[in-house]
Amino acid sequence: MMTANMKQLKNSIAALILVFLSSSLISPVFGQESPMEEDYFKILRVGAPEGLLLEVGGLTVLPNGNLGVATRRGDVYLVENPSSQRPYFRKYASGLHEILGLVYRDGAFYCAQRGELTKLEDTDQDGQADRYTSVFSWPVSGHYHEYSYGPVVDEEGNFYVSGNVAFGNEEWWRGESRVPYRGWIMKISPDGKMEPWATGMRSPAGLGYIDGKLFYTENQGDYMASGGIWHIQKGAFSGHPAGLAWAGLENSPVDLSEEEFFAVVDPRKVKNAQGRYVKPENTAEETYLTLYQAKERIPQITLPAVWLPYGIHGISTSEPVKIPEGYFGPFSGQMLVGDQGQSKIMRVMMEEVKGVLQGASIDFRSGFRSGVMRLAWGLDGSLFVGETNRGWGSAGDANEGLERLVWNGAVPFEIRDIKAMPDGFEISFTKPIDPVTAKNPDSYRVETFTYKYHPVYGSPPVGNETAKVEGVQLAADGMRVRLKISGMKKYHIHHILLDGIRERDHAYSLVHTAAYYTLNELPDGLPLQANEMISFTSAGESPKVAGSGSTGSSESEGLMNQKPAASEVPDEALVSSLLSKYTCIACHNKDTRQVGPAYKDVAKRKYAAAEIVDLIYRPRPENWPDYATPMPPMPHVPEEDALKIARWINSLD
Repeated sequence: MMTANMKQLKNSIAALILVFLSSSLISPVFGQESPMEEDYFKILRVGAPEGLLLEVGGLTVLPNGNLGVATRRGDVYLVENPSSQRPYFRKYASGLHEILGLVYRDGAFYCAQRGELTKLEDTDQDGQADRYTSVFSWPVSGHYHEYSYGPVVDEEGNFYVSGNVAFGNEEWWRGESRVPYRGWIMKISPDGKMEPWATGMRSPAGLGYIDGKLFYTENQGDYMASGGIWHIQKGAFSGHPAGLAWAGLENSPVDLSEEEFFAVVDPRKVKNAQGRYVKPENTAEETYLTLYQAKERIPQITLPAVWLPYGIHGISTSEPVKIPEGYFGPFSGQMLVGDQGQSKIMRVMMEEVKGVLQGASIDFRSGFRSGVMRLAWGLDGSLFVGETNRGWGSAGDANEGLERLVWNGAVPFEIRDIKAMPDGFEISFTKPIDPVTAKNPDSYRVETFTYKYHPVYGSPPVGNETAKVEGVQLAADGMRVRLKISGMKKYHIHHILLDGIRERDHAYSLVHTAAYYTLNELPDGLPLQANEMISFTSAGESPKVAGSGSTGSSESEGLMNQKPAASEVPDEALVSSLLSKYTCIACHNKDTRQVGPAYKDVAKRKYAAAEIVDLIYRPRPENWPDYATPMPPMPHVPEEDALKIARWINSLD
């Protein structure tokens, strides 16, 4: 029998349900969160035999849909029915040395191992390679960092292979080309003739031959401010000087000597009182040289088509691939680029302006189980993703992986493309945008920055400025906006933030609200006139970013203006915005080991807050000897923000 209290409770619950249903029927939008990348692109694991450690260094799809998988441990596997729940793995070849690329051509596999381009053939058709042919070999000094990547193949069947530099003994931080052709890209004909193609590479982990053009991706390091994508033509010099040691060889297409280079870019080879070389470090207050300024005096320098900002769009850039026609919906024809350190994939959109390639990068899909190294398109429209962290650590906590990225057919609300205009940018979307938010000046923010060009490991963003969005022109179909911007800077990266833009039909925010456009050239054309746009007054301007001038969202800027008392532990949301702004998330997270230690592990060391601040500015790798990648100094973090981060870290103990 129901008591009076139970009846009252039942009636209250019924009333609450009725109110909830009524409000949902009246306004369904406000009960929904905006979809995220995982709602459209699902990561599926390719089931490998138990105990098989893949550590993928090369991927290629055969004409029949089977998958070739090469490992850095020297094995090649042939995977039948790779998209099925039970793919079959067969070991095809073994005994090779750190394979970091694989292609299939005319019935044979080709791979770049440590010192040669090797052809693998199964002449007796038993499913295993029985003929290993050296197509071309190159010298090795024996240094562990002398990786070789590729090949990729052009229309005529020529192969391209890139070579990593070694590093010094005393000057362990300085890239060296101890033997030809380290720091080079080589072109190798099918019959084994080698032609040196270009130099200036440091760690060219990803090659791509796309639409008749050769691309390579670079990783941050000495002389390399950040990751990026270069379009490489014969005779190019992309910026790292180690390979110039061989520019004087008879068949070299590179017309630049080491002496000419160092007359412009100081190598900073300085010894201390004991006669030992001193590692060059970033100096916050200095007159610096940019890559673009160096090009004015060294015209052989090839500028990156697209910078991939360090810690934001990866920390160890890997292979670029083109999205084939009909694949991944509105993004067909654009590029995807993997990243080993952050275990994710970025999307890159390029255009040619005045004969020069440039464009924007934007996040695409994160959450892979290990470092993303190689990408290959399956015949079913899915993307195979080969992974390894090689012991260096990655955002994904596994050492290796083979996964598939599958699109569910639904179109996400995203930035579709960005094109430079003579006075701003034209931005297209995958779905119509809400006109109210499109006409709101607070929906837009543009920050510009560049990098130093020096022998220091990487560079903080420098020359940070806010560009004013003066007005917007909205297309009649709602699929494009054109922004008129004052303060655009040639050779700068433009951080375009669209936090306020909403989709027209559901009021969803963009899946990814920020893109980074590398502006190498400004196109010709007519600027927007006042009668063609909605003008924004100074009252509609967003406040300037606090701190060092690094980029950040309007939400994070508001958080950063909060000033806790000296003894107060900052809110985690505030600290999260700081960790993202200063790229700390590239190497650390709260709970688990990544490239660097977890913040909880740092807290266990019982450092004082001032000690943590000092370690941010002057890291001591010897304090963490079991981590392979030393932390670079972070002088661009303002002391006030560094103290907030330090207090939050100590609160985790």
